[in-house]
Amino acid sequence: MTEVTLWWLLAGGAVVAELLTGTFFLLMISLGFAAAALSATAGANTATQLVVAALTGGGAVIAWYFVKQARKAGQKPGDDAELNLDIGETVMVNDWSPDGTSSVKYRGANWTALHRAGVQALPGPHRVVEVLGTRLVVEKIP
Repeated sequence: MTEVTLWWLLAGGAVVAELLTGTFFLLMISLGFAAAALSATAGANTATQLVVAALTGGGAVIAWYFVKQARKAGQKPGDDAELNLDIGETVMVNDWSPDGTSSVKYRGANWTALHRAGVQALPGPHRVVEVLGTRLVVEKIP
């Protein structure tokens, strides 16, 4: 078995492992294996192939880690739709209290809704944009 074949088998194995586990970082490792296979095809020696695999795969993992951190840095936990499945759901607001709150029926229970700051409180259908503890921050659906 040639080195090229071995690298491609490792890359395929990493992709299969990723599909079974759902770990996106294994795809980055498979990129390193594929880069090593390409370097082996180009005639690089074994040491160079290992360095290419390590730098490409490791670099891709580190780069993806920082991309994910940068995306999360701009979000608060209450308005992260990946963490909170209530965001984007629709509620019906019948009326608003003078203090800017409303009681809405959502998921079989009564919730306190707050209108988004700077928005006029009007009755009607609203979309959940943030969850603050047990309160829903909502905005009017046009």
